[in-house]
Amino acid sequence: MKIGYPCVNRSIGCSSNKKFRLASFSVNKFNETVRNNLDCLNQIIDYNIKMDFLFLRISSETIPFASHEICNIDWKVKFGNELKHIGKKLKENSFRVSMHPGQFTLLNSPNASVVKKSLSELKYHADFLDAMNLDNSAKIQIHVGGVYGDKRAAIERFVNTFNVMPNKIKSRLVVENDDYHYSIRDCMKINNYTNIPIILDNLHLECLNNGESLNEAYQIIKNTWYGEHGIPMLDYSSQQKGARIGKHNDHLNQEHFSNFINIMKGEEFDLMFEIKDKEKSVREAQKIIN
Repeated sequence: MKIGYPCVNRSIGCSSNKKFRLASFSVNKFNETVRNNLDCLNQIIDYNIKMDFLFLRISSETIPFASHEICNIDWKVKFGNELKHIGKKLKENSFRVSMHPGQFTLLNSPNASVVKKSLSELKYHADFLDAMNLDNSAKIQIHVGGVYGDKRAAIERFVNTFNVMPNKIKSRLVVENDDYHYSIRDCMKINNYTNIPIILDNLHLECLNNGESLNEAYQIIKNTWYGEHGIPMLDYSSQQKGARIGKHNDHLNQEHFSNFINIMKGEEFDLMFEIKDKEKSVREAQKIIN
């Protein structure tokens, strides 16, 4: 089991998701920001290798405005050597990565313009992972999207969009259950038409389910991962007390996580900790796992 955290490391003093305003876009600003982000990404990876945290969600902001029409810079060529170097380091250390586009990436939107922009965003993510020469176990993770008053039609739109997108995106795309609209059962309806792998999010399962236990939900989704997809990816968090339902905890709840690990004992998966203090909680979780 590889363990890790999303995007930001709070221990090393740099940010790999530095960005700037669209109005400030210039070639020099873009190049400076990307160099900073890739340098910091390298530092995060070095830190994680040292700590044996071999799973990382790379920030979507690493290449700012990469999917926006304003960006006419061929960043894949300009930063190709740096990206290949990072990819080589990842492969040499059996490191796994993923990416998670933002909430406005909606394949099932009834608005054609939103879908078009979403596909451009997904193409950027696929291009980024391809530029590091990573295999298809490096995934792009999204939610199904909105319901728009008709869940069946929304699922059908997702499937139709998926079926016509380029293979370079299809081969990396995975979908996760959410805490409000789309349960594991709903995600499996999509899988039945697309074979898309499903990420199980335990906190979302606690918020929205069809009566499945954690282990039962895992048994449902684990065979959606096979071959080049790699072993299943799972997201882990626990509910923050006194906050809205589904809000991630600021720090690891050791009792909750111990129960999670006991339930999942014997299963094979890589685990992403969606907890606010990032690597600090992952260090504690590592001790519990060991």
